[in-house]
Amino acid sequence: MGWGVADLAGMVTQRRRALGLTQADAAAVSGVSERFVREVESGKQTLRLDKLEQLLDALGVELVVRVRGASQAEPS
Repeated sequence: MGWGVADLAGMVTQRRRALGLTQADAAAVSGVSERFVREVESGKQTLRLDKLEQLLDALGVELVVRVRGASQAEPS
C-alpha cells in the first residue's frame, strides 16, 4: 500500500507544530494563504503543487517523487 494524502496532511501538521508555528504563521512564512495550509492539513485531495512546494520548503520538508520499482542508480 502506498503513501497518501492523509499521510502528507499528518506530516505537515506535525512538522508545523514541531516548529511552534500556527497555521497563520506557516502561511505567512511560506507565502501561501492560511486557507491553503488548512486544506493541506485537512487532507484535501486536489492541491496546487507549486503552493504545496512553497509550504513544504518553508517547513524544511522536501517532496521527492520516484518511479515505482526504479533502482536508486537510475537518473531521476
